[in-house]
Amino acid sequence: MSWLQLSLDVDESQAPLLEVLFEQLEAVSVTLGDAADQPLLEPLPETQPLWRHTRVTALFEGEQDAEHLRSALGTVLSPAMQQRVHWERIEDRIWERVWLEHFKPMPFGRRLWVCPVGETVPQADAVVIELDPGLAFGTGTHPTTALCLKWLDDQSLDGKNLIDYGCGSGILAIAALKLGAASAIGVDYDPQALQASRDNAAKNDVSERLGLYLPEQAPEQPADCLVANILAEPLIHLAPELGRRIRPGGRFALSGILEEQWQDVARAYADFAQLDPIQTQDDWVLISGTRIAISE
Repeated sequence: MSWLQLSLDVDESQAPLLEVLFEQLEAVSVTLGDAADQPLLEPLPETQPLWRHTRVTALFEGEQDAEHLRSALGTVLSPAMQQRVHWERIEDRIWERVWLEHFKPMPFGRRLWVCPVGETVPQADAVVIELDPGLAFGTGTHPTTALCLKWLDDQSLDGKNLIDYGCGSGILAIAALKLGAASAIGVDYDPQALQASRDNAAKNDVSERLGLYLPEQAPEQPADCLVANILAEPLIHLAPELGRRIRPGGRFALSGILEEQWQDVARAYADFAQLDPIQTQDDWVLISGTRIAISE
């Protein structure tokens, strides 16, 4: 079996219209992606921003009439846009195996590893998180996630509770539980992220210690530790909310912050926290600190 794939790079304002067009032409799937390496990790609540230059990719069944598609696109797209459409015939493959070719066991810190299910790691005392293809919003390959995993590996988590705010795949909460945390809460605005976290927790035998919630449903009790791997703007916007979710003396780590943004984020937390020296990887920064008691 084969597939016909069409892709076109457009301005963000044109992407939704092109998405609808491909859907009307009976595409099996339509995906929107970054066409210019613009970071876009976690938007503000109830917003759906796109990349300034967005790649719209449509997948059609192999027997789809290519000439019919060309004719239909020609009635909507300008001649210049028609010339930019990339056509590709893709042979069917076992996509999980293709993904696994690029996902190998990865170490973070002294003993934490992330690897595909069934793989082994070359360290006797390793703490292993197992992840596989599926609804995975984070595997540790991005510097923002890597910074958080290394930070967690360096913490004393035995018997503590943790909040993973913007949990995505649940990888950070799962890491904390495997490193000794007694319990963890994952919070995310996206129900699919919560499902991904639920699936990954089951793979790692930590489901009974991980609660998963939409923000408005999350328990109010402050935690011993909090991690939030989202973007700078949401981190600034959420500073009061995240601050009240950390008990006095509790530790926290904030990631998803570009180097030119970290001082703005740090200022939003400085009134109620003692901040550590920043940690960096590539162009990304992790801000960590300790929640201090605020006298009324």
